[in-house]
Amino acid sequence: MTTKAAQFLADSDSKAFDLEHRRKIRFNIGKYNAAVQTGLGWYHDHELARERASYLKAKVINRLDEYLLEFERNFTARGGKVIWARDAQEALAEIGKIMQRKHARTVVKAKSMTTEEIHLNDYLGKNGIDSIETDLGEFIVQLNGERPYHIVTPAMHLSKQDIAAIFVKHLGIEHTDDAQKLVLTARHLLRGKYTAAEVGITGGNFLLADIGAVAVTENEGNARLSATFPKTHIAIVGIEKLLPSIHDLDLFWPLLSTSGTGQQVTVYNTIYTGPRQPLEKDGPDEMYVVLLDNGRTNLLAQPEQREALQCIRCGACLNVCPVYKNIGGHTYETTYSGPIGSVISPHLSGLAENKHLSYASSLCGACTSVCPVKINIHNLLLKNRQQAVREGFTDKEERRAVALWLYGMKHRWVWDMAPVAGKNWVLSRLLGEVGWNKRRDALQTAPKSFRQLWKARGN
Repeated sequence: MTTKAAQFLADSDSKAFDLEHRRKIRFNIGKYNAAVQTGLGWYHDHELARERASYLKAKVINRLDEYLLEFERNFTARGGKVIWARDAQEALAEIGKIMQRKHARTVVKAKSMTTEEIHLNDYLGKNGIDSIETDLGEFIVQLNGERPYHIVTPAMHLSKQDIAAIFVKHLGIEHTDDAQKLVLTARHLLRGKYTAAEVGITGGNFLLADIGAVAVTENEGNARLSATFPKTHIAIVGIEKLLPSIHDLDLFWPLLSTSGTGQQVTVYNTIYTGPRQPLEKDGPDEMYVVLLDNGRTNLLAQPEQREALQCIRCGACLNVCPVYKNIGGHTYETTYSGPIGSVISPHLSGLAENKHLSYASSLCGACTSVCPVKINIHNLLLKNRQQAVREGFTDKEERRAVALWLYGMKHRWVWDMAPVAGKNWVLSRLLGEVGWNKRRDALQTAPKSFRQLWKARGN
């Protein structure tokens, strides 16, 4: 059986040498980077905004239990219902019960990476429920039978020509290179889905503790339609997404928009406070918020790594990462890819199977430099590596080679006395573990050591 680590290396190798793939992702990321640089120009003091955001998120994470209970109390006061889900199975079971009560056959979804995390579409499909992604990027990758490629731009790996081919294949339209026509095709198809769906599902960018609300930011308006037309709205949100107050949105919404897309603020910004009230004209009859743990408390229990829970999912670290820009999002085989995904996925899905992700980094620190909430991402990757070693998740051969090298470094006479062939074997094993020898000539130990050469000179 192929391990996740072996599959990751194989897929990374394939993508890194796929020049067309690299051209597409670098072109699309390049456009985002240019937009972000423009967006940063609107800030008088962006560093101060990052400092304040970092402080607030750290405050929330360190008092998470208090803010979660405050959110529940205020949300339920307006008729909302809260579901606490320890893992994906509990979340799916509770959502399944709602679907049964509502006799749901169609679900419209928008703005939710957490549904990808718990594999909601697969679950609904097995239960005879048609689940339709309404965000354009998600809709495209769903049509093509793929997972989202990027946490902000799910179809970043596809060109306009690729998308046209997908629409021709799956929707039977005539081929067109006109982006407007492609967008209108999706819009016309989805409009009827909103009014037919019994249940609408969204995620949430932030949970507001003081008023008990879910804040969603978007550019297409699909989350609003998904939350408004169906009689039941379910928001599935990670427990770490809390902000203390609605007044914190004036800091976090622009930070998220600027770091994610380069905008001052996204087009649609909505606060959902519960089901429709007696004097309100629209909105769902029922609203549920699923507070998803699914491994987050595992990360919370790690004092040195819990900082990763401050992430606001802007995608900035993915766009700047030299590794991500070469191997892309699908190689990670996880919901959250790139640097932040490499930090949190081992804690959400198990360190033993996912420790390799924390090694997929040069530790250059570019991710840390762009994070809008100042998460020390490259240091957390190093902490994950240390934890993997400490808990014994490294390979026996790797441990043996490192132990031999360590002993040699602490006892120089052993290294000096070892034959050249033995030294070359140790180098080969060590460098082979990190892939050095795959595309480079193997390093060879010099016939004589520096000490021997120095002595030969009569010094």
